[in-house]
Amino acid sequence: MNRRKFLGLAGGGIILAAGTGMGIVATRRPTAALEPWELAGSAYSEPRKRALSYAILAPNPHNQQPWLVDLSTPGEIILLADTSRLLPHTDPYNRQITIGLGCFLEILKMAAAEDGYDVALELFPKGSNDFALDNRPVAIARFEKSVDVRSDPLFAHVLTRSSSKEPYNTGRPVSEATLANILSAAQNGTIARGHVDLEKVRPMRELTTAALRVEIETPRTYKESVDLFRIGKEEVEANPDGIDFSGPFFETLSTLGMFTRESALDTSSSVYQEGIAAVVENTQTAMGHMWQISLGNSRIDQINTGRDWVRLNLAATANGVATQPLSQALQEYPEMSPYYKQVHDVLAPEGGTVQMLARVGYRNEIQRSPRWPLEAKLIG
Repeated sequence: MNRRKFLGLAGGGIILAAGTGMGIVATRRPTAALEPWELAGSAYSEPRKRALSYAILAPNPHNQQPWLVDLSTPGEIILLADTSRLLPHTDPYNRQITIGLGCFLEILKMAAAEDGYDVALELFPKGSNDFALDNRPVAIARFEKSVDVRSDPLFAHVLTRSSSKEPYNTGRPVSEATLANILSAAQNGTIARGHVDLEKVRPMRELTTAALRVEIETPRTYKESVDLFRIGKEEVEANPDGIDFSGPFFETLSTLGMFTRESALDTSSSVYQEGIAAVVENTQTAMGHMWQISLGNSRIDQINTGRDWVRLNLAATANGVATQPLSQALQEYPEMSPYYKQVHDVLAPEGGTVQMLARVGYRNEIQRSPRWPLEAKLIG
C-alpha cells in the first residue's frame, strides 16, 4: 500500500508526533521478524535445514507461510500444508496456497544444489483432494549428494527478491527483450506469457482494478485480508505473517489511533477511502503484465505453477524489474466470476487455467516480508 497516500491521512499528526516524542516510536522497524533473511544459509550446518532456511523466504499468498516440515526421516523432508493458514474466502479451493507451496519447493531445490545435493520430489505421495488441502503430505523431498548437480544462477537473487507493493515508474517502460528474458525462466511445464505494449496494458490495468475493487467491496473477502493486517512493529514481531504495515508512517498512524483494523473496515472512513486509492494506484501504474497458464488444474499443476512463478520473480529481480501478483481476477468465488471469465477469455483464449497474473515495472525499493523462524515450522 502506498505510504504517500497515508501521509495525507495523517496530516498534522506526523508533525505532532515528532513534537511529543512519538517520532522515536515511529522510526521503529521489525527486527526479529526480518531476521530469517539475515540467517538464511548461515545459521545451520545440516544440509536440509540450510536449504529450508532459504525455502521459508518463498513468496506465498497474504504471507501466510502455509508450510510445515517433518524431518524425522534422515535425508528426507516431508512437506505438509498448514491447514490453519488457508484463505477460505478468497482462495476457496486452496489453489493459491498450493502455488505458494510450489514456490517453497523450487527454492528448496535451488538451495540444496548450492551444497551439492540433488533433491528428488515426490508430489502428493498419498494422493490429494482437488477441493481442499488436507493433512496428507504435499511432497517428500529426498536429498542425495551428487557431483552432477549444478547451481541455478537464479539462486543468487533469492535474498533480494520481493513483491513490490508500491506504484511503478510510468516514465520508464519495460522492453520486449527484458520481458522475454524473464519469461524464459519458466521450466516446470507452465506457459509463461506477457505484454508491455501499452495498448494491451491499459485494458488489463482496468480489468485488474475492477477485480481488485470486487475483492475490497465484498465484505467477507475484504475482512479476510483485514483480519491479517499486522499494524506496527509489535504486531509484526508477535505474528510475522499476514499483511505487514510497519515502518514510520504506519507506526505513527497506529500510535495516534488513526489506522486500526476497525477503521480499515469502516467504509465511510478516510483510511478505507485512501486505502482503495493507494492500491488502485498500484494497478494503474503497471507497465506490463505477465501470466502463467497450465493446461490442467490439478494439484501438481498448481505446484508446478509455483515453482515457475518464483523463477519468474527471481528472473525479474535479476533484470532489475519489480513484480507484484494481481490474483484477484483469478479467485474462484461467485462475485468474481465475471472477471474470472474475462481474464481467461483475454489471456487464455485457447484454453487452460490462468494460474498467476502479475504487473511488472520499475521500482527501486526492496521490501522484505516478515517471516516466522524455521524452528516455528518444524514438526518432526
